[in-house]
Amino acid sequence: MKNRIVALFLVILLSAFNCFNADEAFDVRKHLSTVSRYGAVKEIADSNFIPSKVPDGCVPTHLNLVARHGTRSPTKKRIRELDNLALRLEDLIKDARGRNLPLERVPSWLDGWKSPWQGRLKGGELITKGEEELYDLGLKIREKFPTLFDEEYHPNIYTIRATQVPRASASAVAFGMGLFSGNGSLGPGRHRAFSVLSESRASDIMLRFHDCCHNYKHFREKQEPAVGKLKEPVLDEITSALVGRYGLNFTRQDISSLWFLCKQEASLLDITNQACSLFGPSEIMLLEWTDDLEAYILKGYGNSLNYRMGLPLLEDVVESMEQAIKAEEERRPPASFEKARLRFAHAETIIPFSCLLGLFLDGSEFKKIQKEQPLQLPPKPPQKRTWRGSTLAPFAGNSMLILYSCPAPDKSKSKHFVQMLHNEHPIPMPGCDGSDFCPFEVFKEKIVAPHQKHDYDTVCNPKQESSSSSIYQMFRWLFSLSKGDNQPRDEF
Repeated sequence: MKNRIVALFLVILLSAFNCFNADEAFDVRKHLSTVSRYGAVKEIADSNFIPSKVPDGCVPTHLNLVARHGTRSPTKKRIRELDNLALRLEDLIKDARGRNLPLERVPSWLDGWKSPWQGRLKGGELITKGEEELYDLGLKIREKFPTLFDEEYHPNIYTIRATQVPRASASAVAFGMGLFSGNGSLGPGRHRAFSVLSESRASDIMLRFHDCCHNYKHFREKQEPAVGKLKEPVLDEITSALVGRYGLNFTRQDISSLWFLCKQEASLLDITNQACSLFGPSEIMLLEWTDDLEAYILKGYGNSLNYRMGLPLLEDVVESMEQAIKAEEERRPPASFEKARLRFAHAETIIPFSCLLGLFLDGSEFKKIQKEQPLQLPPKPPQKRTWRGSTLAPFAGNSMLILYSCPAPDKSKSKHFVQMLHNEHPIPMPGCDGSDFCPFEVFKEKIVAPHQKHDYDTVCNPKQESSSSSIYQMFRWLFSLSKGDNQPRDEF
């Protein structure tokens, strides 16, 4: 009997310890959807997937990188939202005092809170953490693929492109400083100058296709209210929970703004004991899911237009590989052909690009998107899902495709292979039978070719404008200049 009591006590103690550990292990910084910082989520990968072993004798000959800009400050529109939140919180505290609410129920930080970005007239710029993310990524890629980066720098050997948005071009610069550090003569770090190319916002169908695609903008404008409706039940549920918990008369908009504040504080400032502490782990996972749902519908697999418009980028990747193969076949001397094509853009770029490759899908889902059949929405927590903005497109999130040349005594076998890395980890390609290491011809046939029955102009422009799309784009650009090139949406 005594032994049974001791055993029962140990079971209860162990259960309590496990529950404590579960709460302790929950890190909100891993649940911030596309506002997650790279360092918090980069090690998250599918532990069940066994990467391919690169065969002996295979050597990397070319690298394609598509990366999102690093961690940035909130945009001007969002800074205004946080200023309005400060005024709203002030009113809520006054109301609580007027109702004689015991203020010990109210987190002390709410009283007198001011936005860390109060008074800022501009926003959206790359912050120091974002610079470090891209600088470190440049160092790591050079370390991982030393033979690709052993040439003396030339802009035709290492092509670097970025969008015209400053945080993207600044990310490209930070990455290049890491990649080429120690190889120049500038300053104590022996840095060197390098070129970053950009296309006009009005015509950049490679990296800002979402901004040039008329049909997509029309689709997004129509869908955004519907997405808002899908999120409302979760926001209402959490609003009710927080009103009961703290006694403050929060509204749905208050919860939305507090969730945004939580993401900014946790990701940019490493503050997790203020706005984020208002929510329990299950509430945070629900809020994360609503953000992931929005990204899925408006940028991802929710509509084929979202990723079909990214075809110019995918074709550019394939073309760069074909040029590398041609250079090898022609036995061109070193330093006479491109070895890396490096691109820096936005979540609106990397999410559709990942969808074109069929990432984060299983085999049956991949077949469906190739037939343009709809997929089910990401399941609601506590169900598991593979579609998570925090791993798909965090700040500095990246996809790499490395072309390998392998010995092929038997000419019937492929000599060139593509390795797929996402956030530096091998990731399966459903179009290549779930492998991360795929024969180049299979990659082209199974993944690229099905998308090529569409072209950008047909997908993106109304029929009456397709024959004069360049004129349309010119007028659009001139109109944007007349408006000061203001951007109506809060870009990622």
